[in-house]
Amino acid sequence: MMRKFFIGLFIVLNAFYAKSQQKADSSLLKEVAVTGYFSEQPLLKSPASVSIIESTILDNHQNFSLVSAINTSAGVRMEERSPGSYRLSIRGSLLRSPFGIRNVKIYMDNFMLTDAGGNTYLNLLDAGSTSGIEIIKGPEGSIYGANSGGVILVHPSANNKDSSTVSASITGGSYGLFHEKVSLQNQWKSFQIGINQAYQRSDSYRENSGLDRKYIHVLPQWTYSAAGKLKAIVLYSDLNYETPGGLTLQQFNINPRAARPTSGAIPGAIAQHATIYNETVLGGLSHEYQFTRNFKHVVSFTASSTDFKNPTFRNYELRKEKSLGLRTFAQLSGNETMDWKLQAGLEMQQTTLDKDTYRNDLGKKDTLQNSDYLQARQGFGFVHFSINPTQKLFVESAVSVNLYRYAYESFFPKVMPLSNRSFTKELMPRLALSYLLHPSLSVRASVSRGYSPPTLEEVNPSNQAINTTIEAEKGWNREAGFRLSVWKNKLYWDAVYFNYSLKDAIVRSVKVNEADYYINAGGTKQRGIESEIIANIVSRSTGFFKNIQFRNSYTLSLFNFSDYLNDGVSFSGNRLTGVPKNVIVSSVSAGFSRGISLFLQHNYTSSLPLNDANTVYSKNCHLVDIKASWGYKLFRSNFRLFAGANNLFNKKYSLGYDLNAIGGRYYNAASARNFYAGLATSF
Repeated sequence: MMRKFFIGLFIVLNAFYAKSQQKADSSLLKEVAVTGYFSEQPLLKSPASVSIIESTILDNHQNFSLVSAINTSAGVRMEERSPGSYRLSIRGSLLRSPFGIRNVKIYMDNFMLTDAGGNTYLNLLDAGSTSGIEIIKGPEGSIYGANSGGVILVHPSANNKDSSTVSASITGGSYGLFHEKVSLQNQWKSFQIGINQAYQRSDSYRENSGLDRKYIHVLPQWTYSAAGKLKAIVLYSDLNYETPGGLTLQQFNINPRAARPTSGAIPGAIAQHATIYNETVLGGLSHEYQFTRNFKHVVSFTASSTDFKNPTFRNYELRKEKSLGLRTFAQLSGNETMDWKLQAGLEMQQTTLDKDTYRNDLGKKDTLQNSDYLQARQGFGFVHFSINPTQKLFVESAVSVNLYRYAYESFFPKVMPLSNRSFTKELMPRLALSYLLHPSLSVRASVSRGYSPPTLEEVNPSNQAINTTIEAEKGWNREAGFRLSVWKNKLYWDAVYFNYSLKDAIVRSVKVNEADYYINAGGTKQRGIESEIIANIVSRSTGFFKNIQFRNSYTLSLFNFSDYLNDGVSFSGNRLTGVPKNVIVSSVSAGFSRGISLFLQHNYTSSLPLNDANTVYSKNCHLVDIKASWGYKLFRSNFRLFAGANNLFNKKYSLGYDLNAIGGRYYNAASARNFYAGLATSF
């Protein structure tokens, strides 16, 4: 199959090459640049596998959720089992994440959202307060520390350097949806500030699945000299969302809107008031100074505090989390005769976790089950070198040395004195290169090593004893691909084949009483193809059709267990749980005269195994979303009316499954056909 694919690919490339002997216009590519490697790289020349979700993509989707926009990226799967309950993976499964996000490092404007324990609360962010997202796929621990999945860089809105604006939007929709956002940006000579405030609520489609979030972030920046600038962030989010729980197939077919009912001795979601409460404050300060033309230094500090409360079906959990982080690097660069850059730096983090688990008595704390203290420390030093030895060749190499340790102490039911566990130092190298075969065509290849230690939640899940035996997962990733830009960038194609072998894979298992625990269950072999195509069919300033753009992303995932043993049962050779073999996302956006625009998207996801034994599969799914908008100017203000529909053909499906669920409770029904409309303005 792979051989036929590459033969066909070779034929297509030669056909494009023959038709594109003129030099391609790279103006659009300059706008879409990779920033995750310390300086901007034109996407065409970058040796990394990167997806850029720019503001135009975000504008085409609903402004109250990031799920559909992020899922346009090949190789990325984001789920939302109920509003606010995010899960996300890059080139992998969600076996490590019953909820939340693990094994992916996430930064916001150079500040750390992922804590030292490996957990990220992406659901704290307001989707409408984001101006762009950069997704680096594959293990990138060489410069971003321990991860075997990838890295996400979130660019907040209200961060434009050359304008003073006020903007606002209000959106209402099905199932009690309400979302409002106000953004203010101003600049006084060398000082600028951006403020984004948002509020969102929804009753949601299912019983016991309401969401309420209050959000604000402030981004001041002071350019105090031609060489130096200070930047800060203050972020506050108060989020609570109800968790309806999984249904069996029979329950799902009878009433998909129902919350999980009482089952035996375990009360249902409504009776237990199953909800997650998360109040987080995050602050950061960054300083950059250009000492000379060829030397600069960057340092940033991040601190956060989280109050977390979660009455679940089984227990009532209280957590207080505090994190501190430092990231710094120095950069040397070459001159005009030889374009090279060398960065050397380090990142250090510490997270402390006070965790008390009680029995849940119909939404109220009952008897204490466990009381524990955990602390995670991670740090790494890195060196990154990039060079253009010729105008056509670009080479990147990097290596990091990673340290990870956690401490644990128990107060109840057993008293355990403070103990430490340190992991072996891990070397994480990366070598990547790209070569311009033609001004319109580049090829690339890379090899890198991934490494991901257990998170604090995997060390101490539910009300289980602290697990001191679980090891880090690690493996090697190899990939090769190309990027093509022809006909003055009217057609852009990015494709890559990767092969990732993971050992000591960390997976979640569930006991009969539904208590979860984590083990190293063997390995996985993850091979796949990712393709992203952008075709600018029409682009002009006059006429009825102003612009028409077609986008397509395709993901082929050939993921299997290898030497995989769980509870004495071998699943070697089975498909990796929770991973669809094929995902195809296609969209058309059209701009017309008089400020009218239309967006239409189709998402096809093939069936996926719901348990390790591969005895139960989901059905494949076709989803269609549509959005229309009308923009106009009045005096000095811009107005935009918009309306949209999700799940246009009213398919019954899950946007996230409970994998390996006891009793076959795999299914979390997503919303039926739903509508939204709103007004946005700026001046």
